[in-house]
Amino acid sequence: MLALALHILIVIAFSIRILLRDDLAATARLAWFMVISVLPVFGSVLYFLFGEIDLGHTASKRIAAVTKKVHAVGRDLQPKEHDPSDQIPDRFVPAFSYSHSINGFPPVSGNAVELMSDAQTARSRLIEDIDAAREQVHVLYYIWLGDETGTNTARALMRAAKRGVKCRAMADGLGSRVMVKSALWAEMRAAGVELSVALPINNPIATILKSRLDLRNHRKITVIDGKITYCGSQNCADPEFRVKARYAPWVDIMLRIEGPVVAQNQLLFAGDWIAHSGGSLDEFRLAPDRQDPGSIAQIMGDGPTERRRATPHLFSSLMNGARRRVTISTPYFVPNAIVLEAICAAAFRGVAVTMIFPKLNDSWIVAAASHSSYRNLLEAGVNIHEYRGGLLHAKTLTIDDEVSLIGSSNLDLRSFDLNFENNLLLCDSAITADITARQADYIAESDLVTLADVNAWPGHRRIWNNAVATIGPIL
Repeated sequence: MLALALHILIVIAFSIRILLRDDLAATARLAWFMVISVLPVFGSVLYFLFGEIDLGHTASKRIAAVTKKVHAVGRDLQPKEHDPSDQIPDRFVPAFSYSHSINGFPPVSGNAVELMSDAQTARSRLIEDIDAAREQVHVLYYIWLGDETGTNTARALMRAAKRGVKCRAMADGLGSRVMVKSALWAEMRAAGVELSVALPINNPIATILKSRLDLRNHRKITVIDGKITYCGSQNCADPEFRVKARYAPWVDIMLRIEGPVVAQNQLLFAGDWIAHSGGSLDEFRLAPDRQDPGSIAQIMGDGPTERRRATPHLFSSLMNGARRRVTISTPYFVPNAIVLEAICAAAFRGVAVTMIFPKLNDSWIVAAASHSSYRNLLEAGVNIHEYRGGLLHAKTLTIDDEVSLIGSSNLDLRSFDLNFENNLLLCDSAITADITARQADYIAESDLVTLADVNAWPGHRRIWNNAVATIGPIL
């Protein structure tokens, strides 16, 4: 009787807390009710650890204050005489306007955008740019390993610092937990590189008690002299990704950009840096040179201190503008209703929608939740391909050979609600064609998944996929 009473009290207490939260979607509430009702003690511990989107009162207040300043500065980055709105196809204007409303970053013209041919080329060019830097180098990575790529990048930063370049390097406290405690990290500090850890975990117990441990900075930002930036999915690690070698190679995509949009990526970095290490926005160069001819581009930053569901709403706005073709690649697909319905609606109205996922996923939970969506997608007419050449880590969206979105965000609830992310929205037919060609390369190394394949899955697999998907809203 005592155990039953305790069970009931736990369920009631946490149920009241869940019902008091206006920020939770109905699906997330239902998922938490199920977990706590079935496993009251374990479920309550899970909710305590992972149920609240909380960086801690002090950190949230500090980050919110810096974010407000970043938004204010971002609104002034586009000179009125260079407003490119009339160059964006009418059906995509709402999406660019929505993106503008998130961070205050407007679409800017005059950007030179280049797609890197592979991960090695991207890192080689990045190091060349660091070696040519004269004023500032800023880097932020979710995962920074001490492998060849990570070491070469660190050495380049040390060389730059020794010749008088202001170098700031930041890494996530969880994704780069080994790096930030390594001899190489200490060597960078000794060489004059200014270092900071995003969302540090110096005391895991204290972190758990004060905030949520798995809220992470998932951004991948490099800004050199305020003139050059890199944007895409690649962390500071070898494609062989030794910590998860079974799934290698990691297949990424990176863009190198010069032009006014660099200042927007610089602002995102500056906001993260100031929130954790102090300083002023005046210390960061925000006036890059215009390029002619150039692309229309816009940075979109997302995170737990930004508007809720900003990425799904932007994605939906973009999908609503599609008329002919949409191609999407993502390693992690745990969509909310906004994203799933936007994809299916586009396919139902005759848009040729293609999705590319890795055949072997490093997260078995995400793989199961993703597979649960296959039937809905296929019945809507979506083409699904599973990439067999490694862990397809590239996050890409191309629409009608005109607009593309590339960056750090996955199409999962972690990127939507929990991680700090950075993405680049482009309106340029040439660079979109280049990204589309890269997507075609992925498809050429993929297996087509048909509705017949899904119908052939055994019952136990379907039960497992759907059971995991049921708690998808809280994964």
